[in-house]
Amino acid sequence: MTLIMSYGKVDKKIIGALIEIVGPGGVFTDTDNLEKYSVDETTGVSGLPDVVVKPKMEGEVSSIMKLAHDCRVPVTPRSGGTGVTGGAVPAFGGIILSMERMNRIIEIDTENLMAVVEPGVITGDLGRRAEEEGLFYPPDPASLDSCCIGGNVAESAGGPRAVKYGTTKDYVCGLRVVFPDGSVAKMGGKVVKNATGYDLIGLMVGSEGTLGIVTEITLRLLPLPRSSVDVLVPFADLETASRAVSEIIRAKIVPATIEFLDRGAIRMAEEFLNKKMPFVDAGAQLLIEIDGGDRLEIERSMERIWEVCSSVGAGDMVVAESTAQRDRLWEGRRCIREAVTSISKVKEGEDVVVPRSEIPRLVEGAKRLLDGLGLTSIFFGHAGDGNVHVEILKGDLTDEEWEERLPKAREGLYRLADGLGGLLTGEHGIGMIRREYLSISLGDAEIEIMKKIKDAVDPLGILNPGKIFE
Repeated sequence: MTLIMSYGKVDKKIIGALIEIVGPGGVFTDTDNLEKYSVDETTGVSGLPDVVVKPKMEGEVSSIMKLAHDCRVPVTPRSGGTGVTGGAVPAFGGIILSMERMNRIIEIDTENLMAVVEPGVITGDLGRRAEEEGLFYPPDPASLDSCCIGGNVAESAGGPRAVKYGTTKDYVCGLRVVFPDGSVAKMGGKVVKNATGYDLIGLMVGSEGTLGIVTEITLRLLPLPRSSVDVLVPFADLETASRAVSEIIRAKIVPATIEFLDRGAIRMAEEFLNKKMPFVDAGAQLLIEIDGGDRLEIERSMERIWEVCSSVGAGDMVVAESTAQRDRLWEGRRCIREAVTSISKVKEGEDVVVPRSEIPRLVEGAKRLLDGLGLTSIFFGHAGDGNVHVEILKGDLTDEEWEERLPKAREGLYRLADGLGGLLTGEHGIGMIRREYLSISLGDAEIEIMKKIKDAVDPLGILNPGKIFE
């Protein structure tokens, strides 16, 4: 693929055309807005756009892309801006196309168990709206009260419930997409089976905004589980907790979630929230949710989980059944990224993924690698699906020490995951920060076919350039 780097400039004529398309209230060129949209939640990555545009409808998105295509202006699509790989950062200036005003829950279809939404809908809002109808939208990223469905689709976001329910890709049944030249395509719909031609929905989900701009999403819903219980189990160390996860899976127990936190993460959460956390002195904790329709089945699963955990060294377990109790347990898990940021503004978040049985070896190897490099790290994440989050903190290191050690840590971590049959990212994507490491997980043939797809759909290279590929 030949990426055209000599893009057209955003001038007064283009800004005037954008105002004609979306109205003066949807176009921003002031310094405050340009700086606000120059970053997402990725540490140390920024890029100033020339203009921020906020359409309200699909036709406006199409017209904006036709204009950008004709003028060869780069466009960076953005929903909530909560990504951590630089995916919503404009690498080459141009237009930030913010989808935040396209935020309608168009329909909750209780007959077909489907939701139709716009990309700017907050993920948590959709979950709560579905529950009002006795329905359930399982994907639940940690940032569910700030991230948007459009970004979830772009990254194929996951979350704690992925161990039982899967990720965003498992719920997308239909899309409306605007391509780089402004053309509009409808893919799928309110159907749960689709063998009609190529799987274009599968191609779009996880494409990180490099192939098209999603303007409408049809999502599969499930019946809301009638009951659920959360349990918190402390362990002496992270390695023992990791072994417990492997034993739970080996015992063919499939909870809704299996999350883990190491001691550093637990203590950071407690300090950040200024609340006493349970088992704060434990070396690690597992936070497990069990759900279903049969209370007796849940109780049997809980008993089996305790048998497994106690067999590898757990000495206690807290059961949370009320909403208040459950919220308290999950509050600590969901605040981890904010807590880390409050302690170290400069950090690196990794989310390698391995087969679930390899979690103990990944954790042991990663800890050894990072300790050997003199880097402070905390571990947490989705143990039930093999997706381990590793936060590497700069702390008191000098800039020179950080810049010298971090690349070694990242490459070592990726190669460790690869050697265990894993991949370098489970849910956060490639974006800008992992481009140079893509070949660790993918071979030349895979990368080449991905580039050919990008070139076919976006021959001018105007849509979210600088992402995924070097």
